[in-house]
Parts: sequence; C-alpha cells; structure tokens
Amino acid sequence: MKRSFLLFFAALVAAAAPLASHAAELDEALACGESAHQFIGDLANQQLIDPEPMRVESNSINAFQPARGERLTAFGFTAFAVVGFEQDDPLFKSGKGEPLAKSAYGAVVFGSVEKVQAAVTAAGSAAIVHHVGPHITAIFCKRR
Repeated sequence: MKRSFLLFFAALVAAAAPLASHAAELDEALACGESAHQFIGDLANQQLIDPEPMRVESNSINAFQPARGERLTAFGFTAFAVVGFEQDDPLFKSGKGEPLAKSAYGAVVFGSVEKVQAAVTAAGSAAIVHHVGPHITAIFCKRR
C-alpha cells in the first residue's frame, strides 16, 4: 500500500512538472524598477501574453491576457491579466480620457487586498495594491 502510494505520488509529480514549467513569476518586474514598455514588451517577446490588448480603459491602461497555456503569477497569486501603458509608445493604445500616468504597469490577480498587500509588503516591492472587485486585486507600478 505504501509503495503504491509513493508510485502514485511520483507519477503525479512527474505529470505536473510540465505544467509547472509554464508558470512565469512577475515578482521581480513588480518591484517597480522598469518601464511599462519593458514589462509588457518582455512578456510579449517571451510569448507569455497575447500582444494585442483585450481591453483599453479610458485612462489608457491596456489589459493583456496570458497566452494560451501560460500561467502568470505575482507574489504567489495567479494573474489573469497584465496591464500597462506608456505615453507615446506604439506598443499601447490610447484611451479616450486622461492617461493614468506616463508609464504604468502591473498585474490583476485573484486574491483579497489584505493578502496581496501582505505579500507585496513582505517582498519589499514599491507596487501599489488596489481593490478591483471581490477577491480581485490589482498590483501596479507607475511613474509620473
């Protein structure tokens, strides 16, 4: 019985290994030391996100979804979108209103504001944590 459990567990780990290789952590980039162009451009070049925004907000924030089969995480939370905008950059589309900042980027994750804020603080990131909806939180960096 113990041997069969160990064999089952080993098979489970082996089966999950390819899935784990498709996870990309955004933590380092969310320390807020780069531009929106670098953040979104790097993810697009690595084919981790769809390079076409799925949505453009009036404040010009562009939302990009992970590429099919890719998993993005931020501070241990699953990111279901990354966002960004950089003024006068052809990588981004402009909205109809006033831009949020000259350069802003981040991730939208599943998790409560309190838990996400605790993880961001523990990591020493300068990112801003913002409530979006029930158990949906944005983590973003912006330059004036």
